[in-house]
Amino acid sequence: MKLLDSIANRVFLILLAGIAVATITTIWLARNERQNAMLELRYQRTAERVEQIVDALDDVAPNTRQIVLDAARNFGFEAELGSAPPLPGESNQELVNALKAQLGDERKLVSTREVNCDSRLPDLPSAASIAATPANSSNPSSVPGANPTSCNIIYVSLHDGALLTLKLKAQRTHSPRQHPAARSTIGEPYMLLFLALIALLAYAVSRMTAHPIKQLADAAGELGRNIDHPPLPEQGPLEIRQAATAFNLMQARIRRQIQHRTHMLAAITHDLQTPLTRLRLRLEKVADTELRDKLINDMGQMQQMVREGLDLARSMDSSEPMQRLDIDSVLDSVCADASDAGITITQSGRSHASIVAQPNALRRCLTNLLDNAIKYGHSAEISIAIENAKVVIRIRDHGNGIPAAQLEAVFEPFFRLETSRSRDTGGTGLGLTIARNIAENHGAVLSLSNCQDGGLQATLLIPIK
Repeated sequence: MKLLDSIANRVFLILLAGIAVATITTIWLARNERQNAMLELRYQRTAERVEQIVDALDDVAPNTRQIVLDAARNFGFEAELGSAPPLPGESNQELVNALKAQLGDERKLVSTREVNCDSRLPDLPSAASIAATPANSSNPSSVPGANPTSCNIIYVSLHDGALLTLKLKAQRTHSPRQHPAARSTIGEPYMLLFLALIALLAYAVSRMTAHPIKQLADAAGELGRNIDHPPLPEQGPLEIRQAATAFNLMQARIRRQIQHRTHMLAAITHDLQTPLTRLRLRLEKVADTELRDKLINDMGQMQQMVREGLDLARSMDSSEPMQRLDIDSVLDSVCADASDAGITITQSGRSHASIVAQPNALRRCLTNLLDNAIKYGHSAEISIAIENAKVVIRIRDHGNGIPAAQLEAVFEPFFRLETSRSRDTGGTGLGLTIARNIAENHGAVLSLSNCQDGGLQATLLIPIK
């Protein structure tokens, strides 16, 4: 997935997913805790009302208790006195615990159970049966009742042994999933706003984390094109400063090594020019014409190797300033120079694009490719176009081509193909090496390919900046 190719996107998704999971878990735990707290508060209030009724019944004479039983309706209860064995049912242990805490352990209690609120009260159990029935004998249930019309039945013994049965509607808290109508419509916008703010925070953190890595990657890519690129700023967190310092030291060492190699090669080739020139002048005085011509030819090849060696050293030096160029004009100029030398060139296409390049180096690259096509293919066809935001220059000849296995080897210094490219045509095997070095300094790509109908095609892809 392209979305996960970027480290910034990965960090963003990981942060967002982690925060979202933590938020949802926290909300779920908070809601459960709130429901438990509300349920405990309701049980406590129910226990207090039961205590008031029980105390009132204990304080009055048996013949006047009916008045208290009738008054219990004001507390939300249906109350009766009687005796009957308790019916089996599912208990609400939380409510029983609240009642025992409020009424004390001397009271005999049976776990509450639920019946249909529309049914009459069942026969009442005796106080003896209550004494024999443990309060926690049934399985507890965290939420009383199985349907919204169920009621709880509470059996409580009075001080004189009478048994009080209380019937009250089961109170429960419903989750939003069970009752969508009860869901809070105010909390959802706040939740969306919270998630949006968290997403923005995660995005900022991911970009801040990936920015130094991207900056380092850009600097490494620029290093291949321009060894004199300004060093990275050594700022930010400790790890980023250490990486920037190491990169700057590496760039400085590479720059020194390239400069030493370039200066050494340039010095050698430059110093060879003077003795070779003297030798050529002296060879002109040789009386034997045939020997003189052979010696002068060999001397010319040596001088050409020295010149191309110097050009190779210069091609690895990126000190020439970059300028914005009209690539069509540069190509027209190169073709015009070739035409002035009597070479027939077919040119086609226009790009109408400008690029940032080193003028002299780019001209040398195009000239080498053109010379290569003329030397070994005896003709050249040049075309230019824009493809995928890049300037594409194709230079084709009609020679014998190159074996597919050696299409990359010809870019090596001093590499020559003995079978298809004779030494009689001249050249030292450095022309394509110099052209590729210049292309790489510009962030361009130079490649060779054989044409289906014969000949070799050089393709230069230059990015448009």
